[in-house]
Amino acid sequence: MIEVSSASDIGRVRTSNEDSYGVFSPAVYVVADGLGGHAAGEVASRMVVAAVHDMANEGAPMDTAALKSAVLRANAQVLSAAAGNSLYEGMGSTATVLHIDESAGTAYYAHVGDSRLYLLRRGAFRQVSRDHSYVEELVARGELSEEEAQHHPRKNLLLRAVGIEEHLHVDGDSFPLETGDRLLLATDGLTNMVDDDALASLLGGEFSDVAKRMAERALAGGGSDNITAIAIAYEMP
Repeated sequence: MIEVSSASDIGRVRTSNEDSYGVFSPAVYVVADGLGGHAAGEVASRMVVAAVHDMANEGAPMDTAALKSAVLRANAQVLSAAAGNSLYEGMGSTATVLHIDESAGTAYYAHVGDSRLYLLRRGAFRQVSRDHSYVEELVARGELSEEEAQHHPRKNLLLRAVGIEEHLHVDGDSFPLETGDRLLLATDGLTNMVDDDALASLLGGEFSDVAKRMAERALAGGGSDNITAIAIAYEMP
């Protein structure tokens, strides 16, 4: 059994919501954070969600390769749209996509950018995806601590995103699920405003409207960006 809670909010600073998200059958979830400002970021993030929706509707088997293919399809569409319209020049989007195969008890994901996939299992909360950002590279090389990364002036500089380059490398993997697992897909408007301990506490607590409560916590912390969250509770069928 899968239970889902989702929410998106414009935040307290931005004039438009460039985040997009989707919850599709069978058990397909996506969050996308648009880049490029004005209307263009919103266009790119919607293209990501539309590509994932199309994949979910095709009826073909879904695994990590299929999710990656959907992201790459969105990448080609965003690049094409940007090339054909000067208003869309430089637009892009993050993409974090998840599919849960209930019969196999397996989660598949594909990811590019700095939106995130988290797993809460038996009280342990961890980030499954890896940010494709400048500061994350510095952290990985030991040149920056996690604490320093939180306040680095180039924190939002992405090294990989949909619509940035033709030959995009999309991360992806799969992992077995356990009954009681809870998962979270989120844009950085949530994760920059709410720390991991608070996210874990919210995700592990009362599940009803948990995504809305996460957004409210981000708003209380300043709401400096658009906020999007999809929370998923998994129980063995």
